[in-house]
Amino acid sequence: MLRSETAASPDRQAAALAGLARYQAATRPPPPPPLPHERRHGRARLTGTGGGGTGGGRPVVLIPSLINPPTILDLSAEASLLRWLGAQGHAAWLLDWGTPDAGEREMDIAGHIERLLLPLLRTLDAPPVLVGYCLGGTIAAAAATLMPVAGLATIAAPWNFAGYGEARADIARHWAGARAGCEAMGLVPMELLQTGFWMLDPARTIAKYEAFATMADAAVPAFLRLEDWANAGPPLTLAAGRDLFETMIAADRPGRGEWRVAGRTIDPHRLTCPMVEFVSLTDRIVPAATAADLPDRRDVAAGHVGMIVGSKAKAGLWTPLADWIARLPRST
Repeated sequence: MLRSETAASPDRQAAALAGLARYQAATRPPPPPPLPHERRHGRARLTGTGGGGTGGGRPVVLIPSLINPPTILDLSAEASLLRWLGAQGHAAWLLDWGTPDAGEREMDIAGHIERLLLPLLRTLDAPPVLVGYCLGGTIAAAAATLMPVAGLATIAAPWNFAGYGEARADIARHWAGARAGCEAMGLVPMELLQTGFWMLDPARTIAKYEAFATMADAAVPAFLRLEDWANAGPPLTLAAGRDLFETMIAADRPGRGEWRVAGRTIDPHRLTCPMVEFVSLTDRIVPAATAADLPDRRDVAAGHVGMIVGSKAKAGLWTPLADWIARLPRST
C-alpha cells in the first residue's frame, strides 16, 4: 500500500517511513487511572465510574464494537466519554468484550449478545441507557429488542450495510482470500480487519504517518494513544467474523429486516424506547449511507473517530448525548 500510494513521490514515501519509525520508537503515554467498579460474566466485563451526584446515578452503558479495544471510549483522562458521563452524575459503564479463543469459534455476533452482553446488563440495578458505538450500536439495537432499556443511542453505527456501495465487492474479495486461514485458526485476526479498514481510505493512512514525522512533541501522546487503539484488538471468533463479512456486509440482513437474535427479528424502527442516532457525515469506516435513519437523527460534522475523541467531540457529540439522556423519562 505504501509503495502504490507514494509511487509518484519518493519524498512522500520517505516522510511516511520516517513517521512510522518515529511511531514505533516513541515512548507510550500512561493509560488513564483504573475505574473503581467492575462486573464480569465469562470473558466480558463492565467497568464503571459509580455515578451518583446530580445525574441521579442512571446506568449508562457504552457498548463498543467487537473490533478494536473499548478504550476509544476511555482513551485518556482528558478524552474519555465514559468518565465525562460519570462526571455528569451517571453510573457510566464501559463494556469490554474480552479475548476469545479458538474454542469459541462458533459464537457468532448473536451469541455475543445472548451469552455475554445480556447477562451483564441484567446485573444492573435499573434498565440502562445503551450507547452503542460503531458495530456496538448495531448490537445495542438487538439488546434493546430483547430486554427493557431506558433508551438507545447509536453513534456511527451501521445498519443498512448496502450503503457501503461498491466497497462491498472489495471487502468480499478480501474475506474470500482470508477465509480458509481463519477457518483453520477458528479466529479472525485483528490484522485482517485492520487491512480492510486501510483499504477503505489508503491515502489517509499514509498521510497521517507523513504528518507524524514532523508533528510537534506536544501532540505526540494523543497521536500515540489513538494509533495504538486503532492498531490493537483481540481477534474475532470465526463465526462473528463470518457474520460481519457475510451476514452483514455482503447480505445486508439487518438492513433487509432479516437479522435475528434469540429468535427475534431485530428492527430498531419497531422499538418503543426513546432513541437517538448520531451519524458522521465524513465517515469512511461507517458511511452515512449505512445509517438506520431513526426519527431522531443528529448529523455530526466529524469523522468516525473524531466525533468520539476529537477537539470538537464535547460540543458535537458528548454534550448533545448527555442532554438527550437528561431528558429521558424516569421509571416509576
